[in-house]
Amino acid sequence: MNQFTMPEPLEKAVKTFEDGYDYLIDSTQRSVLFWDIIRKRGNGYLEHLHMGQPPVLVFDYEVISDGRKRERPVNYQLVKILGVKFDAETDTEEHLIQSIKDAQSPKAKEDSRKRPIVVIDPRAGHGPGIGGSKMDSQIGVALKAGYPVYFMMFFTSPMKGQTIADVQQCQVSFLEEVFARHPQAPKPAIIGNCQAGWAASLIAADRPDVTGPLVLNGSPLSYWGGVRGGHPMRYRGGLFGGSWLASLSSDIGNGKFDGAQLVEGFEALNPANTIWSKLYNVYSKVDTEEQRFLDFEKWWGGFFLMSREEIRFIVSHLFISDELEQGFLRLHEGRYINLKNFKSPILVFASRGDNITPPQQALNWIPRVYKTTEKIKKFGQVIIYMLHDDVGHLGIFVSSKVNRKEHKEIIGCVEAIEFLSPGLYEMVIQEEASQPWLHDHGVKFIERDVKDITDMDDGEEEEEAFHSVSSISSFNDKLYQDFVSPWVRHFSSDMSADFIRQMHPLRLERYLFSDMNPMMSPIKNIAETVKESRFPVKKDNVFVEIEKSISDMIVNSLEFYRKTRDDLFETMFYTMYGNNWSKSLFFNPESQSAASASGVKKKTTQMFEEIQNQFWLTAMKTGGFEEAIIRIIVAVTRADSVMGMSEYAAAEKYIRNDERLKKITPERMKNMIREQSAIVEKDKNLALATLADLLPDQEDRFAVVEFANMIANSDDVLNPKEISVLKDIELFLLKDMFSFPS
Repeated sequence: MNQFTMPEPLEKAVKTFEDGYDYLIDSTQRSVLFWDIIRKRGNGYLEHLHMGQPPVLVFDYEVISDGRKRERPVNYQLVKILGVKFDAETDTEEHLIQSIKDAQSPKAKEDSRKRPIVVIDPRAGHGPGIGGSKMDSQIGVALKAGYPVYFMMFFTSPMKGQTIADVQQCQVSFLEEVFARHPQAPKPAIIGNCQAGWAASLIAADRPDVTGPLVLNGSPLSYWGGVRGGHPMRYRGGLFGGSWLASLSSDIGNGKFDGAQLVEGFEALNPANTIWSKLYNVYSKVDTEEQRFLDFEKWWGGFFLMSREEIRFIVSHLFISDELEQGFLRLHEGRYINLKNFKSPILVFASRGDNITPPQQALNWIPRVYKTTEKIKKFGQVIIYMLHDDVGHLGIFVSSKVNRKEHKEIIGCVEAIEFLSPGLYEMVIQEEASQPWLHDHGVKFIERDVKDITDMDDGEEEEEAFHSVSSISSFNDKLYQDFVSPWVRHFSSDMSADFIRQMHPLRLERYLFSDMNPMMSPIKNIAETVKESRFPVKKDNVFVEIEKSISDMIVNSLEFYRKTRDDLFETMFYTMYGNNWSKSLFFNPESQSAASASGVKKKTTQMFEEIQNQFWLTAMKTGGFEEAIIRIIVAVTRADSVMGMSEYAAAEKYIRNDERLKKITPERMKNMIREQSAIVEKDKNLALATLADLLPDQEDRFAVVEFANMIANSDDVLNPKEISVLKDIELFLLKDMFSFPS
């Protein structure tokens, strides 16, 4: 009997009908489950409000100091991270349980001699905790490495009249407290995320005596930075007339600025993601995305407030007037913040895929403040930057993938960077560690020039328009303060302010799609039934492909809208503020450059040069075995302009095992590195030639030559420049003992 063969057109029709039937069931079920997730988001928001919006940390902590009890109270607390929270009912994922076991293993025991690490999260509309919202986070990485970890958290509402200066002084006192609790350890390292980066910079520039290395993740310090056609967020202040809108919003809020407005501004940057992609991702992966979505939305939807004084300071003095970078930001009467005051190393982590803090805003302050790489070295400063190719703004300090790689290496290098020679470096992470037995983190620090940073930008000329914005903003805000603000404040009250806040669209959507709305009550029961009979569609279903195509079409349409809008904003901005009329009124580059060039240059006489050379020669011949070792480390590691963690690990091991070297305190070691770096920078050949004056003992000379070869070979790579330095060291130290052929 012949088997019946279905005609191909009929077979395709049947397959299409089956795909359609399966897709109809699947899409209906996904719709129910999607709206149930949205309902849970609303309920989670209400529950978080009821609890007082605590930080979204997955770690237990104890309160060390409360800023609300200070003479000038602020809504900040310093807490010490104790370990991982564990909820047996909810935290059942295998990877989380393993992470907790790892965090509680003997390797993770805190070392009292290790430098404490202080994490500060951004106060930019959201609440604290995103830097420790999962085990694979900055806090989790630091805990696992055995560091004492502290966290600066804040509460929903500011204290009455609190200012940025009050917050900064409170944070300084927190760091003093951390330093006092760890007397055997170096000064605490600070990790500042996003807006917390400039807050950390205010501390480090004002009080370098209480801060160790500074890690700035996606942190804007150059607020006018960016490139034409790429970074539209910097134009918004000018398009709306400057800082007066922040003042108006604060007055309507009866002295408090609503962080939901900042969050709304962030969402407006990427309408494709806000309106469609974020929600479609949950709908299309409804079986796996629920917990991740709800965890993130708990933080994203936690709207916090600022005082009128705080938001006016931030908008007027930082974002619009760019006073921090230019050096005339004043926090206290008569005290200005100068970024040249940094004493500890600074590591800047930025991403080319960041549309909120692009690399130009994260890095441009370096050439603007120091002008040249030589000045960075002259000030004895170590500045390191690391660039990611594509991760977005939040991913810089939230992404598990980034935390497991970039932040793991940052934490692993936090001690090493203090012992780099002064200069500008790029931190590059290799795919694999070259020397695992030497604790090589697969990291290299490559010497760079400030030109490498300026080449990323369009140049200072395109920022001239922002000077006009700053002047017009001050004028508009003055008009508002004198003629409008008194009336707005007169008619505002706590009741009216709270009503306006609760009617904000971002809050309203959470209320409407929660159990507060009786219309949502059937969703829960239907969703439970759907989960019992879930019938996911196959991935090759033709209607799923059509769905994805429609989604892509929607995203492309919204992207076209965004690009058109951003181009229009940019054109309007430069038309309003970049024309010659505006520049002539508010900015005169010729007079500014003339003023900067008006300083009288000192003429260096021959006698002065001779005295200076004699000073350097004396410095080169001063010291002993310790200075010789440090000079060789500097000369060898800088020979190829690359300092690897393998070289650092080899040097650290040698120093730790030598009776004379291990007595050197970290502070003296850093000073010696600065001094010997300046000596090598001044005249490398003379610096190597005078090594013999530091090492009169022959055994020391042999030991030093052997050490130089060990450092150079620690990464298994010898380039011609390193070979040349090694030959010079051997020649200058051993020439009296051996005869070399001419």
